Amino acid sequence: MRLLAAGLLLLAPLCAAFYLPGLAPVSFCEEGEESEGCKSLIELFVNRLDSVESVLPYEYDAFDFCQDTEEKRPSENLGQVLFGERIASSPYKFTFKKQETCKKVCTRSYDPGNSADKSKLAFLKKGMQLNYQHHWIIDNMPVTWCYDVEDGQKYCNPGFPIGCFVTPDGRVKDACVINSEFNKKNTFYLFNHVDITIMYHSGKDENWPGARLVMARLRPQSYKHTDENNLSCEGPPMEIPGEFTNKLNLIYTYSVTFEEKNNIKWASRWDYILESMPHTNIQWFSIMNSLVIVLFLSGMVAMIILRTLHKDIARYNQIDSSEDAQEEFGWKLVHGDVFRPPRKGMLLSVFLGQGTQIFIMTFITLFLACLGFLSPANRGALMTCAVVLWVLLGTPAGYVSARMYKTFRGEKWKTNVLLTALLCPGIVFADFFIMNLILWVKGSSAAIPFGTLVAILAMWFGISVPLTFVGAYFGFKEKPIEHPVRTNQIPRQIPEQSFFTKPLPGIVMGGILPFGCIFIQLFFILNSIWSHQMYYMFGFLFLVFIILLITCSEATVLLCYFHLCAEDYHWWWRSFLTSSFTAVYLFIYAVHYFFSKLQITGTASTILYFGYTMIMVLIFFLFTGTIGFFACFWFVSKIYSVVKVD
Repeated sequence: MRLLAAGLLLLAPLCAAFYLPGLAPVSFCEEGEESEGCKSLIELFVNRLDSVESVLPYEYDAFDFCQDTEEKRPSENLGQVLFGERIASSPYKFTFKKQETCKKVCTRSYDPGNSADKSKLAFLKKGMQLNYQHHWIIDNMPVTWCYDVEDGQKYCNPGFPIGCFVTPDGRVKDACVINSEFNKKNTFYLFNHVDITIMYHSGKDENWPGARLVMARLRPQSYKHTDENNLSCEGPPMEIPGEFTNKLNLIYTYSVTFEEKNNIKWASRWDYILESMPHTNIQWFSIMNSLVIVLFLSGMVAMIILRTLHKDIARYNQIDSSEDAQEEFGWKLVHGDVFRPPRKGMLLSVFLGQGTQIFIMTFITLFLACLGFLSPANRGALMTCAVVLWVLLGTPAGYVSARMYKTFRGEKWKTNVLLTALLCPGIVFADFFIMNLILWVKGSSAAIPFGTLVAILAMWFGISVPLTFVGAYFGFKEKPIEHPVRTNQIPRQIPEQSFFTKPLPGIVMGGILPFGCIFIQLFFILNSIWSHQMYYMFGFLFLVFIILLITCSEATVLLCYFHLCAEDYHWWWRSFLTSSFTAVYLFIYAVHYFFSKLQITGTASTILYFGYTMIMVLIFFLFTGTIGFFACFWFVSKIYSVVKVD
């Protein structure tokens, strides 16, 4: 079940006419042998730089690195823009199979008397201190830095650091541990040289022209080049003292070598990165853990439905057939009140409409990701797919909200439609806008351009809102959902409840089991967002998604049955809140993750972390609540339709 999405992607070689966008293979030939389908120039593209210690990514141009004279920017999709990816061409250009040794790219000079130089160097030092990482791309494939970790494992990181820092008290930080020469106190060491190895499949026994690149690796190095006309790439490292007092010259260089590697197929060239992430065993543990919870819950629900409910129904119907005037008891007692419309029915129906929209969006996105359409190779595809689906799914949201509101005997249909279209998306957009302002003030590349914000608003008001109105129109035209029993005129008094059947303890308990199913998967998702690790385990995620659906439904049905037996008929809101309380546990886990796993520093980064977490929590709240509500609604309708009521 190891679903490597990147591997599944490439049905491409089977069919010459069908390629996923941006994933068509490119062939390379030696200089002088170029043709239409085969080129010799290999371009290296640079992406934004990011850090585990800061939520603020920066463009490559924000740091004073070597710039391309004619900078080209590939067109980016919506998902890339929203995630702050900023890809640009670089001055690192290679010719296929042409080895280069210690080739100069550019020189950067800094004068302590010049204020512009001072601020540029200070920003570069800040980047090294916070361990900012380069992300380079060759042939739509990350250039990886592979190094040995414990147990003889190799870890391939799709980024490499700008440099590293030895603190004034002599503590060696981050990448400085790779070289014993990095030992001078209060000193920065810049990785100003890279040894790049490009591996290719020669095309032997294949039906394509030229060769195809299957791997690009590099080793960051630090060399103090003394004579820029006679570069050797040997000797002591490039030190930048903590105190900037003397003139400083930084010379950037590279070496490139080519290796033939015919045992790696082009279609599976991402596998070595994905396989170096040793998470799969934990994933299976997580799935087994979740399945045990599901089996336990399913056993409980089955026992209640088959034994207890079966006995209850048989007993209730037997009492009716024998003319004894016995007192009714248990859940049958509240049949005249169980479908009494809830208080704040407007808000509940709006939440249910939005939750349905999120549920369908998540299901389709995960399904497509499982088929490999949204792999890491197809940058930004996951986010683009989710946003576009959300916009197009306004109709089910409007329909469900309107139909439920009509079932709750609501009259203010205009308010209902407007709230469904605007309430939750409005909260998300406001949060997003505030986060964007902070990013913009800080000059981060993750700040979304004004044009993209306008485009998102246009999609929301121009497509999503009208579609919600269409859905609501059909929802209000339908008859309200018919209940199996009539509702009494006078509400029945609810008896004194024990501690466990009171609303709050039930709601708090209800969220524990669904959260237990997802918390290990959640760790990997948070890692991929905040620690910039690749997420590719969509097969596992889809499985966990299905398990979450079952767990939310069963936990809610179970608690709903206990409450009805205790003659408490206020189940509408409680069924929604029981499963949606999982979102509260998600928030508590995100707080724990922030303090225990992340080294984020700075107020802006902290605000951004919690701002984005709140959006995740709200979406999860609506999603889980809707699942719980409809499971419970189906259960209650079912049990009251099979008992005889006078």
